[in-house]
Amino acid sequence: MRIPLSWLREFAQVPAGATAEDVMAELVKVGFEEEAVHRPTDGLKGPVVVGQVLSLVKEPQTNGKTINWCQVRVVPEGQEQTLTGKGIDPSGVQGIICGAHNFVEGDKVVVTLPGAVLPGDFHISARKTYGHLSAGMIASVRELGIGEDHDGILVLSRIGLDPEIGSDAMELLGLYDQAAEINVTPDRGYAFSIRGVAREYAHATGTVFTDPASKVQAPATLSGGYGVKINDDAPVYGKPGCDRFVARTVRGVDATRPTPPWMSSRLRLAGIRSISLPVDISNYVMLELGQPLHFYDQDKLSGDIVVRRAVAGEKLTTLDGKERALDPEDLLITDASGPIGVAGVMGGASTEVSDATSTVLIEAAHFEEVSIARSRRRHKLPSEASKRFERGVDWQVANVAAQRAVDLLVELAGGTADEAGTDVGTAPDAVTIDLPAEFPAARIGLDFTEEQIVTCLEDLGAAVEKSDAGWTVSAPSWRNDLETKEDLSEEIARLVGYDKIPATLPVAPPGRGFTRVQQQRRRLVQALADAGLTEVLSYPFVSKTANDTFGVAEAGGPRTAVKLANPISEEHGYLRTSVLPGLIEVAKRNHSRGFRDLALFEAGLVFLPGDTVGTASIPPLGVKPSDEVLDALYDGVPDQPLHIAAVLTGHDSPAAAGHTPRAWDWADALDIARQAGDVLGVEIVVSQGHHQAFHPGRAAQLSLRSGDVVGYAGELHPKLLAAHDMPARSVALEFNADALFEAAADVIVARHISTFPVATQDVALVVPQDVPADDVLAALREGAGELLEDVALFDVYAGKGIEEGKKSLAFGLRFRAADRTLTADEASAARENAVAMAASRFGAVQR
Repeated sequence: MRIPLSWLREFAQVPAGATAEDVMAELVKVGFEEEAVHRPTDGLKGPVVVGQVLSLVKEPQTNGKTINWCQVRVVPEGQEQTLTGKGIDPSGVQGIICGAHNFVEGDKVVVTLPGAVLPGDFHISARKTYGHLSAGMIASVRELGIGEDHDGILVLSRIGLDPEIGSDAMELLGLYDQAAEINVTPDRGYAFSIRGVAREYAHATGTVFTDPASKVQAPATLSGGYGVKINDDAPVYGKPGCDRFVARTVRGVDATRPTPPWMSSRLRLAGIRSISLPVDISNYVMLELGQPLHFYDQDKLSGDIVVRRAVAGEKLTTLDGKERALDPEDLLITDASGPIGVAGVMGGASTEVSDATSTVLIEAAHFEEVSIARSRRRHKLPSEASKRFERGVDWQVANVAAQRAVDLLVELAGGTADEAGTDVGTAPDAVTIDLPAEFPAARIGLDFTEEQIVTCLEDLGAAVEKSDAGWTVSAPSWRNDLETKEDLSEEIARLVGYDKIPATLPVAPPGRGFTRVQQQRRRLVQALADAGLTEVLSYPFVSKTANDTFGVAEAGGPRTAVKLANPISEEHGYLRTSVLPGLIEVAKRNHSRGFRDLALFEAGLVFLPGDTVGTASIPPLGVKPSDEVLDALYDGVPDQPLHIAAVLTGHDSPAAAGHTPRAWDWADALDIARQAGDVLGVEIVVSQGHHQAFHPGRAAQLSLRSGDVVGYAGELHPKLLAAHDMPARSVALEFNADALFEAAADVIVARHISTFPVATQDVALVVPQDVPADDVLAALREGAGELLEDVALFDVYAGKGIEEGKKSLAFGLRFRAADRTLTADEASAARENAVAMAASRFGAVQR
């Protein structure tokens, strides 16, 4: 919202020397955010004066143009020129070359004299051109920065002005004014008006506020005016789309009259383009009082106005010239001919006010917020009116705004107002809130006096009555955001001053802190980062192909995914069922920028829909959903487990003198998975696996001891790597971290460290090629018994000396007793038992 300071000063006590920055500093105190300063003099500097064209000689040029050699008087006749500077003629008459042809001798114009600076840092100086010394410029509105018209220069009589020659044109056109721009949050729609901002400025400064509505003498009742009916047979959430419609008629309007400069300059500073006098008046009243208006050419109306919902198949050509297909939920303004406007959004072209309009029907209505917001979004038709209606407009101000518009049309457009008028609708019930005396202090953490509480609420415009428990507060009609005692408490804190609230650190209750799962997640992510991996974040939006490839292990297996209703792009129209697609895209992007050696990981949610997704209907606003409705909503939300994924490409370290880096391989992916299990105290069982995204012979399945599969690790499929332009032999892993959290013990008990020495034994076993090494390792562990502390595979060999179709697996076994030093015979016996178990299960033969 832009606030011209001259306008604000009419209703709030803004010091004469205050700048836009000063005003914003005060408004920040009451919760607004400063946006920008709009000051014409930042780009426009004088001398800029009123001049009168004394003579005009047309001179054709060889280039086909015809220029005007003008003599322009810039001081009153008989007076001396008081301005000095190079190019300023002491006689008070300037010779100026002008290429425009929309003025004649005797016209008063705006003259920028040598030394002036126009927007765009355009400096005016005397210069020789077309055979003359041109000392100044006759300006157009675009050159002055006050409009877009560049077809000709600004002739002051055409905007209703006849100023004295030599007077300051910048002051005449309101160019010394400035505007402060603030950000208005959606819950404070009343601040989209000078009325609302002036009230807030008075709150911030403790000064007097004059309500602009109080200056308008509106009739207490209206009757006998243009026929209006409200017929909303399909209200949204049971709330009528229109609950008040005021209509006033002004006849004999001259729509061609110019908008006075004081009005057009204020509109311009407020960010509204001047269009025509009737349109400018409607915009001016809207900005002043916060009530959007619409003007109809009454002679173009046919029959009574009816406010109703659209009928399927209806269409409307709006003021922007576009034909729009209407939705049955759209609230319309109609007459006997059909739709003539989308209520609260934009009017129709068929009843538009034009230069030929002589009778204007003024509409000042109150529309329901949700209906207007939905129509605005549905038709992609933002407007100043809809911006206010969808945030809430004061029901009580409609007749005042209509009267203000009537007064301006009579004063500026020469119209005559009908005494009759229309005011139909039903006033909403007043919002009454019980505020316990001790509640604001308990809510805010600051002790308020009774005087502070009552004064703040009355300054808001609320009616306050003392009650046994505290106060009964009736919220003002322009504050539809005040509904609860919490709202009132926050308003009291805002007006007393946020800076008065003490800053205290909350004390955590004993025994509280991170939950078990939060601790596990932090510990796991920190462990991966400590291991040298870099955490990244990727978008959760993926393609259907990516979900099909990474979301299920078997190609062509059953799969489900959540399809987005409004995706950023159709290519990424689904929520991910695996973290790896986004992680691979991150790796690919880094590769394209020259980073080849990568170890990336991501901890992120995946979205796994069940049998039910979403609900058949959306619960209505303003009513707390029942437990059954909430349960249904939660049942429709996809399961969202936390997954951990990692991608490793290139080498494990940079090349250096005396150091040859090692390429990442599948074993590194397995080590990362095992490390995750170790951190959480969960044993990860690794077995040969198959997943369509991984290399057929270099993929491992990650499981819990219970047999539940939690993920996969290994080398990515060569075809997939080629399709993504990734280095060959890149490896990856992904596992369900939530499954590990659930399997982890509440307390991890450290293993007893024995003081007795370890006994080591190695064994090499020859087994068939198709026997997984992990199965052999499990057999050795089982056969060795309780003396076995650890067993690990350290070599796999197939070749010379080994029978074809078989392989040699070498294991290292560590034995230790808790109560004694083992003898060599005890260790050997345990080893033999382990070998015997492997031999019985797999036909293993010791080398």
